[in-house]
Amino acid sequence: MALITCKDLVLGYDGRAITQAFDFSVHTGDYLCIVGENGSGKSTLIKTLLHLQPPISGSIEAGDGLRPNEIGYLPQQTAVQRDFPASIREVVISGCQGRCGLRPFYNREEKKLAAEMIHKLGLDGMENRCYRELSGGQQQRVLLARALCATQKVLLLDEPVAGLDPKVTTEMYRIIDDLNKQDGITIIMISHDMDAALHYATHILHIGETSFYGTKAQYLNSKIGKRFASLEGSDAQ
Repeated sequence: MALITCKDLVLGYDGRAITQAFDFSVHTGDYLCIVGENGSGKSTLIKTLLHLQPPISGSIEAGDGLRPNEIGYLPQQTAVQRDFPASIREVVISGCQGRCGLRPFYNREEKKLAAEMIHKLGLDGMENRCYRELSGGQQQRVLLARALCATQKVLLLDEPVAGLDPKVTTEMYRIIDDLNKQDGITIIMISHDMDAALHYATHILHIGETSFYGTKAQYLNSKIGKRFASLEGSDAQ
């Protein structure tokens, strides 16, 4: 059974549709990349999957025991977020808030989980450093550790390498790929990096005026896939 199933989904805001209806599903272990032109609705889809805003029409169904608080989210950073005056430990453990319920403190298990995620993301020995003093790549690793405190099932990543230099970008993609292949975490990632999407993804969702969902091989053989890949390639030159 799929973790997430979307049927006849139409995205939009203020009652105005910005996409045609489309269907897709996400299964355990998938690495789904969401691509499309600027303004096509990629970030709107993420907000809709997180129930931060309703779809114009259609349905989103969770399956295989997935609960709303078992979806981790790594958003695009704003300037205010980059200047957040908290320690690495404080930012990472805040990902456990969904586990606390009405309890106003973190328990031993949650503190242990935060320490494990700090270690997993290579942040050992930095726990007390201020988040706003970190490099862009370090900040993204902190936020990824925070998202992993929220879930070990599904991660939604909105342009996780935006603004990072090429070396840090490669390292971030490697970390995300390891989480998928070694830890079995399902990845749903918005990407403008077509090369990376086609390298790492198992499935592609292309949204916009025309939509497509299928495996990476199916996308590469589709008209929209061939057209978009060629446009992205020419833009990069």
